Order: sequence, then structure tokens, then C-alpha cells
Amino acid sequence: MAFKLLTTLALGLSLSSIVASHPSEKFDRRAHMEELANGHAVADVNSRALEACQARPEVKARKERAIARRAATFERLRQERELSDATFLHRRDAASFRKWAAQSHDFTGKLQYDKNTPVEEVFGANTSCTLAPDNANGPYFVYQEHIRQDVVEDLKGVPMHLELQFIDVNTCEPANLLIDIWSCNQTGAYSGVSAAGQSGLKSTYLRGVQPTDKDGVVNFDTLFPGHYEGRATHQHIIAHVNSTVLDNGTYTGGHVAHLSQLFFDQALRDAVEATAPYNTNRIPLTTNLRDMFTGYAASPKYDPFANYVALGQGLDKGLFVWAELGINTKANWDYYASYASIWKEGGGYNNPKFNMFVVGTPPPTHG
Repeated sequence: MAFKLLTTLALGLSLSSIVASHPSEKFDRRAHMEELANGHAVADVNSRALEACQARPEVKARKERAIARRAATFERLRQERELSDATFLHRRDAASFRKWAAQSHDFTGKLQYDKNTPVEEVFGANTSCTLAPDNANGPYFVYQEHIRQDVVEDLKGVPMHLELQFIDVNTCEPANLLIDIWSCNQTGAYSGVSAAGQSGLKSTYLRGVQPTDKDGVVNFDTLFPGHYEGRATHQHIIAHVNSTVLDNGTYTGGHVAHLSQLFFDQALRDAVEATAPYNTNRIPLTTNLRDMFTGYAASPKYDPFANYVALGQGLDKGLFVWAELGINTKANWDYYASYASIWKEGGGYNNPKFNMFVVGTPPPTHG
């Protein structure tokens, strides 16, 4: 009954409009502030629902599996890069993050670890982040993208292995989803869309879809995102429920239960931006604090920043990034999942009904 009440309240709180998330879109500051308050309320409800799950034996067992899985992934990535004996860097744990967030949002926390550090200390750290869909997908969502894990293609940059775990706050169980991710490249351009300054309908880099496994987990090999004008560095995420996988390696149908953007510590962003080819981007940087669309400032219940480990001392060796997201799979955000284009056999096609200034052009029900 408690879970039903919490999730019903979350749905009710989530019905107001969502602001856009790209510099070319109109910006209504009052509406934006209302959305921030709404987003925090939804996140708080979902977080309390997740907290109520923690005593369950199956949840404890899932956490143990997560620690073991992350440690194994970390070790595999290090072996592939011949870094097994090297020291590495790790972001501060959730408690420290909350403490720093209350002070200044100065996410400079990195701690020195070595191969003898207990894996529980590193990979047990979890923000338990509940990203409410308070964060619009923006104008560059491409519907029916390819189902694939490696989305790098021929791009150069800081390698990023991204692990996302999704838990349904209605049941405390892993969520059965198709997870859609995308981000801009090192110089701030998106693939898959024909808008000015972007890379065109035939391009597909840094976009992909993966089904969650029995623990609600997806893995992607991508690159650390670049930046563009007016925005902090971010990773787009959409969760599809009851979608159908097609023979051509894409998907169709279902509904969007979650859409958001994942953010990164300022210190990590600064370090990445100092490396090639990110340092060739002449677009002015926007800090996390100055991006009006992050706005989702961390609270004790709400952390939109990912955990990460730098696999070696140099960022060129790559990052292992992870987050656990509590979502309400009964929510339906199709109205806000406006797509600029759709991928079909032979390439991408513009959505003729798309208007970046207007929400309400949801994905089609059939491919």
C-alpha cells in the first residue's frame, strides 16, 4: 500500500510541463523553477520508495552482485588496457558528495586507491540516484536507434564504459527496459539530426540502445561527452517500456517511462576538456553551476551525478562510470519524448511534425 501511495503521488507530481534543454529552445524561467521543485518532489518520493526496499534479502543480494560485477568490469577494462598494476582515481562516495553539495557543489573529490583497496569501498559506493523525468530530452532524440553496446565508431576522445542499473520503485525489482543513450561529440555536435551545426541524418555516433539484463543493468562503450553553448556536459538517457526489438536491429512501440540527463563532476569535466581533441572545441564552457538546465542541484535524496573510476593515471586510459536509477515504470512520458528524426533502413529521416519549441510529438506506435 505504501509503495502504491508513493508511486501514485510521484505520477501526480510529474504531470506539469517540462522545459526544453537546448540553447536554441525558448526558455521560461518561471516554468523552469516550477519544474525544479516538481522534479525534486518526484525524486524524493521515488528515493523514499527505494529506501524502503533496502532491507529485503533480494535487494541485499543484488547489491552484492553489483559490487562483484563492477569490480569484474573494472578489472577487465584495466587488463585490456594493460593497467592491472597501476593506481587509479575514484570519485568520493555519496555521503561526501552530499556534504560538498550542501556547501558549494565543488565536485573536486578524487581519492587515491591502489589494487589492494577493498572492492566494497570502491564499487559499493552508490548515489542511489533517482533521476525523475524532470529533465527534457531536448531536440535531438532519434527514435528507433540501433541496438548496440559500442557506440564510439571512429571518434577519438576519452573512452567511457557506462553501466546503468534501473530499479522499479513500484516493486523494488530490476526494471525490464530498453535504454536509449546519446550525447554530443568532442566539439559539441550531435549525430543523427539535420539541424544546423550537427552531423546529419546519416551519422549515428554516440547513440545506441541496450536491453536491461536480469539485474536491470545495461552497459555501453562510449566517449565522455563534449559540450556546446550554454550547457554543462551531460549524457542523455531514455527508458522504453514494452518496446519490441525488430529484425533490423532497432526497436519500436512501447512507451517512455523515464527521460533525463546524467551529469559529471566539475573537476572531471575540467580534466577531460584539457585533453585532445576536447581542447579544440572553441565554444565557451558552461560550468555545472551556471547551466540553468542542470538546476537539479543535489540534495540528500537526489544526486544527478555519476560515480566514476579513472582506469589509470591518465584519462586516455578511459573511465568506468556507473549509476543506479530508481524509476517508475508505470509513468508515461511519451508526450515529452519528442523526436527530431527516426532511423529506418538506409538512414535517418526527419520527423515532419517535429517542432523544437513545442512538446507533444511523441514516438510513433509502429516503426
